Amino acid sequence: MGIIIGKDTKAIVWGITGTQGSFHTKLMLEYGTKIVAGITPGKGGTTVHGVPVYDSGEEAQEKHNANAAIIFVPAPFAADAVLEALENGIRTVVIITEHIPIKDAINIMARAKQLNATIVGPNTPGIITPGESKLGIMPSHIFKPGNIGIVSRSGTLTYEIAAGLTAKNLGQSTCLGIGGDPITGLNFIEVLKMFEKDEQTKAIVLIGEIGGNLEELTADYVAKTNYPKPIVAYIAGRSAPPGKRMGHAGAIIMGKAGTAETKIEALKKAGIKVAEKPNDVANLISQYPNA
Repeated sequence: MGIIIGKDTKAIVWGITGTQGSFHTKLMLEYGTKIVAGITPGKGGTTVHGVPVYDSGEEAQEKHNANAAIIFVPAPFAADAVLEALENGIRTVVIITEHIPIKDAINIMARAKQLNATIVGPNTPGIITPGESKLGIMPSHIFKPGNIGIVSRSGTLTYEIAAGLTAKNLGQSTCLGIGGDPITGLNFIEVLKMFEKDEQTKAIVLIGEIGGNLEELTADYVAKTNYPKPIVAYIAGRSAPPGKRMGHAGAIIMGKAGTAETKIEALKKAGIKVAEKPNDVANLISQYPNA
């Protein structure tokens, strides 16, 4: 089970011949992900780690009929790659690339919405359904199959918290980063809706950070819907000074909005347990018997 990707995922890698694309294709293949093709214009007819490379998405889809894509294309050209994937029938796209121009990101999300497609990212570590499939750059050995869903705005904190869960024998259903750029595809609420429908997921870890109001909106949603599954949250950036961007383009406090304090307060008010430190998350989640 899990959400978005699984055993039936067949993926195409855009930018497969680049350093990062090639390196992570190898790791994804080793994990068992079905990578059926790669795209690099001008490199069609070659192979990367045994994966056939094509000049265009259309050509690749004619032969392979993939249902997912992962994008390693540089920021100025990433939007074209995503739109090419969407126009060729792919409805799950993971965008690893960061700093995609805002106008491009808006165009991507608008087209994805029209087509009812799922966009993970941009600026995401990707998504993993442990033991089944991985579309991303996360280190696979820290994850194990289980019942806890993880949704995060941070890549490295996802790794730290997942490793802590695994060390306590608390496996994961699906773990994904929604992305650290200001404009992203999936948001926390959409992922919570997916986890709610997923029978394997019994509890959820939500990793937020300063900037924006995603966490506050999510807390409001959880309270209003009486969300049925337990959630433990962690918010990064408690000591961040206002006006300074902290790592992600979206992680910036403006005035009182977007501070760690306002987010933590909103989450607690909604009945969500909030960990003070990343390594507290496993202890809090283990208090729920189903996890």
